Amino acid sequence: MSSKEGSGGFRKRKHDNFPHNQRREGKDVNSSSPVMLAFKSFQQELDARHDKYERLVKLSRDITVESKRTIFLLHRITSAPDMEEILNESEIKLDGVRQKILQVAQEVSGEDMHQFHRAITTGLQEYVEAVSFQHFIKTRSLISMDEINKQLIFTTEDNGKENKTPSSDAQDKQFGTWRLKITPVDYLLGVADLTGELMRMCINSVGNGDIDTPFEVSQFLRQVYDGFSFIGNTGPYEVSKKLYTLKQSLAKVENACYALKVRGSEIPKHMLADVFSVKTDMIDQEEGIS
Repeated sequence: MSSKEGSGGFRKRKHDNFPHNQRREGKDVNSSSPVMLAFKSFQQELDARHDKYERLVKLSRDITVESKRTIFLLHRITSAPDMEEILNESEIKLDGVRQKILQVAQEVSGEDMHQFHRAITTGLQEYVEAVSFQHFIKTRSLISMDEINKQLIFTTEDNGKENKTPSSDAQDKQFGTWRLKITPVDYLLGVADLTGELMRMCINSVGNGDIDTPFEVSQFLRQVYDGFSFIGNTGPYEVSKKLYTLKQSLAKVENACYALKVRGSEIPKHMLADVFSVKTDMIDQEEGIS
C-alpha cells in the first residue's frame, strides 16, 4: 500500500495533515466594499419586488371574489321581477372591484407590466367575465376590450377614501391619471368563461318560463365560437384550452333550444328545467365516456 494512502485505501486530502487549530481561516468580509454594497442594493430591490408581487396577488384574489359575487347576483335576474334593481346593485359591486383595480394600477405604475402580469391575470379575467355578463344582460351583445379599458381610467377624484396611504410608486403620479389596460389574452379568456355563465342563464331562464332567452343565447354563443375557431391553435395555449369548454356550453344550449322547438308545446313550463337538467347530465356522461 502506498504511503500516501490511509488505512482504508483512500488518498488523504492535503489539509487533513494540518491540525484543526492551524487551518487557514477566511478573512473577514469588508461590508463597506463596493461588491457588498452592490449586492445589498440587489437584495433590497428583490425584496421590494417580491413584496409588491405578494400585494398584487392579494388584490387579484379580492377582485376575483367580488367579481364572482357580482356574477351570482346577476344570475338572480332570471327569477327576479325587478331587473333594474339588480343591475344597479351589480354596478355598485363592479365599482368596488374597479377600486381594487385602481390599487393594482398604482402598484404597477412605472414597472414592467409583464413581470407582474401573472399575479393579476386571474382577477382581471374574472372582472372581464363579470362586466361582459352584465353588458350582455343589458344589450344582448358583447362588450369590446376598448370599452372595458375605458372604464379602467381613473382620475384623482377616484383616488379618495380608498387609498389614504398611497405607495411610493403612487406618489409620483398623485395628481395624474391612473389606468390599467386589459391584455387581449385576458379579454379572450374572460369571454371564454362568460360562455359558461350564459349556458347557466339559459337553463335557468327556461325553468322560469322564458322561451326567448335560450335562442338569443344560442345565436350569441355560435358567433363567439366561430370567432374562437378562427384563432384555433395559433393563439395562446390557454385560449385553445378554453375552446373545448366553450364547445360544451354551446352544445348544451343548442340541445335546450332543440327541445324547446320540437317538444316545447308538449312539456309544461314548470317541468322544462328538469328535462333540460337531465339532458345536460346525459351529455356530460357521453362526453366523459368518449
